[in-house]
Amino acid sequence: MASVDRLKARLPRGFVDRAPHEIKTAEKMLAVIRETYELYGFEPVETPLVEYTDALGKFLPDQDRPNEGVFSFQDDDEQWLSLRYDLTAPLARYVAENYERLPKPYRSYRAGWVFRNEKPGPGRFRQFMQFDADTVGAPSVAADAEICMMAADTLEKLGLKRGDFVVKVNNRKVLDGLMEAIGLGGDEHAKTRLAVFRAIDKLDKFGTDGVFKLLREGRLDESGDFTKGAGLSDDAANKVLSFVGGVGEAWSSRKNPDAPGDDEFIGYHDPQRLAAPVSWNPPGAVMYYDTDLLLDNWEAIVGSTQAGREGISELRDIVRLTRASGYGSKRIRISAETIRGLEYYTGPVYEAELTFEVPNEDGQIVRFGSVAGGGRYDGLVSRFLGESVPATGFSIGVSRLLSALKLKGLLGASEEVGPVVVLVMDKSEIGRYQAMVATLRAAGIRSELYLGGSGMKAQMKYADRRNAPCVIIQGSDERTQGVVQLKDLIEGKRLAAGITDNKEWRESRPAQVTVPEMELVAAVTEILGRHR
Repeated sequence: MASVDRLKARLPRGFVDRAPHEIKTAEKMLAVIRETYELYGFEPVETPLVEYTDALGKFLPDQDRPNEGVFSFQDDDEQWLSLRYDLTAPLARYVAENYERLPKPYRSYRAGWVFRNEKPGPGRFRQFMQFDADTVGAPSVAADAEICMMAADTLEKLGLKRGDFVVKVNNRKVLDGLMEAIGLGGDEHAKTRLAVFRAIDKLDKFGTDGVFKLLREGRLDESGDFTKGAGLSDDAANKVLSFVGGVGEAWSSRKNPDAPGDDEFIGYHDPQRLAAPVSWNPPGAVMYYDTDLLLDNWEAIVGSTQAGREGISELRDIVRLTRASGYGSKRIRISAETIRGLEYYTGPVYEAELTFEVPNEDGQIVRFGSVAGGGRYDGLVSRFLGESVPATGFSIGVSRLLSALKLKGLLGASEEVGPVVVLVMDKSEIGRYQAMVATLRAAGIRSELYLGGSGMKAQMKYADRRNAPCVIIQGSDERTQGVVQLKDLIEGKRLAAGITDNKEWRESRPAQVTVPEMELVAAVTEILGRHR
């Protein structure tokens, strides 16, 4: 007999399947995020997975490489279409297309899958979910301040405590001012600027010495790999370091009176620990993160440029507005390390970072870092309308945040109770069994009829795999008597742990009861009530 060719069942690289309990856990988290967004007055909107490729803005591929970075195909009218790369570019298209009928400012949120045609790797997928919130049509940085406060509130509502996270804020204009101050302000220096920003982004990982090397000629790591540096002069590199470290971080003994109980406590003054020791404080003095001093230090570095002055002013406004609502530096903090894809943003940028460490599934200690980010992107909607349309927003990386919350023990990873299963003991009476299921469903009890073709033992195994709380059994004898048997599977497992003899098991029939068929709903309800 000739062999039959069979397809190989295989999942494409960079994609994942999701089991029922994973989906339900994610939906639980999404419901909390959605509730918080709506509390702030944001409304839902949904855009399709596919957009015209040229609508994707900065992700537009080269004309001769239409699949670079995005999954693209050509329509029958020879127009290039692409799976969306993020949720922001589709929102910009939607707002532009419906601009006249939408209220301005327009406040919306969206949750959905995005796709990236990139090489997959550990923790790097080609399909993942984002949850965005954006305000379009609000030029004031009050909109940015509100987004930062909403990000902090969202993480707290998900169960994180203050100190487990921080929303870090920076400004594209301040960074542009820094680049101008070291002679990298023109378009011809775009590649060097990118190298500088990448070096700044490595501050947590490599420290100031490592960043200095990356700003200069380059850095050789422990494995022997060499990373080429930005090629700055010593003077320019020191100026960048003074921005991100040194005087770029500020501590003082003054607790901010405008945000009582919510300023970041740094510790006790130790001149050996601080990059820029505060000499006027005696050792042992209580130290707090001083946002005002930090901005004063930054202004001394970038204040000679117009972009720098504008950026500092906007950051001061954000601090003033968040303080007025009781958000101090423990939750919302100005930080030099926040870079956020600078080709995309035009003003304030922010990033929600988790600060706690937890063991992962392999027992390794991990720190998740950034789980959400965004900023002001005043040019994106304007591409469609030809007029200035201010916009700001942020995006939560759903999968990353979900993983962190599960490891932190804030989202239950255990499977929830499944449906009640009605077993089929006599196939000629399947209509009678189906009627039992209909009765249970009418009472609001999740239930199902076994639809396979196997016998009693296999049906019980099926119910166990479905995590059923109980099964309903009615053979010919029970049918004649007008009764049903109910077997509490959850209680049965508990009782079975103390029974070692098979004869005792058969005779005791643990957690199994017989009730009149008319009392089916009440009996099942009583069993379910035990396990809530």
